[in-house]
Amino acid sequence: MRDGRATAHALVRAYFDRIAAVDDAGPKLNSVIALNPQALADAERLDAERRAGRTRGPLHGITVLLKDNIEADIGLPTTAGSLALADNVTGRDAPIVKRLRDAGAIVLGKANLSEWANFRSTRSISGWSAVGGLTRNPYGLDRTACGSSSGSGAAVAAGLAAAAIGTETDGSITCPAAMTGIVGLKPTVGLVSRALIVPISPAQDTAGPMTRTVADAAAVLQVIAGSDPADPATAEADAKKVDYLGALDRDALKGARIGVWHGFKGRHAALDEAFEAALADLKAAGAELVEIKGPAEAELARIGELEGELLRWEFKAALDDYLARTPPAVKSRTLADLIAFNRAEIRETPLFGQEIFEQAVKAPPASDPAMQTKRAEARRLAAQALDRMLAEQKVLAIVAPSGGPASIVDPVNGGRFFGSPSTLPAVSGYPHLTVPMGHVTGLPVGISFLGPAWSEARLLSLGFAYEQAARARREPGFPPDVAARPEIARAYDPR
Repeated sequence: MRDGRATAHALVRAYFDRIAAVDDAGPKLNSVIALNPQALADAERLDAERRAGRTRGPLHGITVLLKDNIEADIGLPTTAGSLALADNVTGRDAPIVKRLRDAGAIVLGKANLSEWANFRSTRSISGWSAVGGLTRNPYGLDRTACGSSSGSGAAVAAGLAAAAIGTETDGSITCPAAMTGIVGLKPTVGLVSRALIVPISPAQDTAGPMTRTVADAAAVLQVIAGSDPADPATAEADAKKVDYLGALDRDALKGARIGVWHGFKGRHAALDEAFEAALADLKAAGAELVEIKGPAEAELARIGELEGELLRWEFKAALDDYLARTPPAVKSRTLADLIAFNRAEIRETPLFGQEIFEQAVKAPPASDPAMQTKRAEARRLAAQALDRMLAEQKVLAIVAPSGGPASIVDPVNGGRFFGSPSTLPAVSGYPHLTVPMGHVTGLPVGISFLGPAWSEARLLSLGFAYEQAARARREPGFPPDVAARPEIARAYDPR
């Protein structure tokens, strides 16, 4: 665009055509719920600005998809994947959306997600919503795209937008990013505003970038990070944010002392091999690798137990507050109303129920002293665990596999889960970056970079240096299932 060989208008049109060919037809990924009817007009205005010699920064004319729990004033509802919010057309830009649009980004549309950000049922199918159906993984259409930012991950992986914004409470950016072979960053809680985003937990929720490269993630974070009066948690953000794009350094790993966490070793042999190859790439790029000891199983179990209880407590108050501020056309004004809606609407429960809703509606008030005490304990335990892992061996960051390869979508028995390092940064509020590290039977796997609060610039730079050394990402081929790979097909039927 800078050289005049492309325009924002042409790019939006090309993305619309690709979405029609790949998402709506062809492989039918179901990663995009709706397109922004204003996108082409927005592109024309930005092209006119560029012709007049004005550009707003590196995102000028760049397309971004929004997970459909983020409000945007583009004439579309914000549904969180639920039919109960089909009329939730608020006419409001979430503060992070305003930041994106002010920076010249074009909201291409809304991405599918796990309904209610995977917080309705213990048996939910990641990537499914009553509004958007099932998001499919572009590396194996029978495989999960993980959740809850499944549509954001699958769409970026498939080249349906330049970037997407996901949200995470625990793993909802990093898991889909890893399983769809892209970069995902969960920022420090408080770096990015959560205002006008359908909530789960004020203590853990955050939005973050999902992109094909680390540099793209840094460019997006540069725009969306910052303080917002509507979100008190972001009071320190302006003082803590830095030039994330400018901080990227191909040589960041040279002499860097990196902790290696083998917390999930032995659960999948091929994943272990991919991680060992990634460690070799880190070492070849100059990193000094140090084995570190993770928390004891009892410690991790206590953090997980507290998290599960707290999220249900916090969800009811946060969601009731959000629903109270939706337009009058939205008839479900409380969590109790949503439970009644789902019981009456058969399209909501053909695959799984709403046990989490039914547990959360019985939660005590958010101001309950017991809840505040438990939240403080959970945050302290998670932060202490990460701080100890960083301090004991004096490492700049911790690396671990982001999770296993995508499991098959199975509405009967559910999918297999190989473990993830997401809970400690989620509960502590610390940042978590995942970068593609390779493939297992054709399915992407990622490497996680963990660090202390406000260390996004360092993690992005380390991840960038690794990305440049490893060059692990491959474009998806949209196979109908993993068994369609020639080597597997031959093994299945050698005759």
